[in-house]
Amino acid sequence: MQNHDRPHTVDDLMRASASWVWFPLGSEQEKSELQLVRHPARFGGGVKASQVASTLDAAGVLDHAIERTRAWGEAELTFWTNASDSPDLEGELISRGAEHFDTVAVLARPIEGIPVDVPPNVTVEIVRTIDQLREVDAINAAVWEHQQPLTGAELEEELAEAESALASDEGFRVLARIDGAPVSTGGCKIAGGFVALWGGATLAEARGKGAYRAVLAERMRFAAELGARTALVKGRISTSAPILSRAGFRHFGDERGYTLRV
Repeated sequence: MQNHDRPHTVDDLMRASASWVWFPLGSEQEKSELQLVRHPARFGGGVKASQVASTLDAAGVLDHAIERTRAWGEAELTFWTNASDSPDLEGELISRGAEHFDTVAVLARPIEGIPVDVPPNVTVEIVRTIDQLREVDAINAAVWEHQQPLTGAELEEELAEAESALASDEGFRVLARIDGAPVSTGGCKIAGGFVALWGGATLAEARGKGAYRAVLAERMRFAAELGARTALVKGRISTSAPILSRAGFRHFGDERGYTLRV
């Protein structure tokens, strides 16, 4: 049995980072040589790959991922590297012409410690209602490229999922407002003493005004009430990583994203 009271090690952090997979509503998934998730069209389509754990060599694993992507009728395979992958696919991806499109820093900090400063005109709330979720969705659709707004039925499904996660202490979403207007959001997943922070999004016109920090602080505050001890996040080198570093997060490694047309 894992001891959730001992301090988390670097290996713990990287394994927890590798286990971070998003299954959007309407997606399909397969996990054999690696984790594959087919995203629905409203999230841009394509297949996302991660968590390599195989006895095949890198070429064999990548061949499997390409074959499954084609079988799903998709044309693009996206892969994020992680230090825990076995085998490592990065060299094989590069040799086949995959495009490196982004790098994220794996960052972590104890929840207790340096407080996160939040301006007084920024308020934050846990998402519990359909109206709040509709505001969250509007922010996400504006920030994330290729993402389309949820329909009424999809909003109901998302709310049910959020309510279930909140009721079971497995995760929750947060919404921040500046002077009452919804401007920033983020979610989190809680497991093994970690709170994994995901989906941080702030409207372009509201950036630099403390909304992202407010979402960060509230997620850590409430996660601590639910038993989390360490906050884990993947921050883009060019955007959120510097903010997170100032908030006491330490850099433990990188994950690089590649896209391959198949």
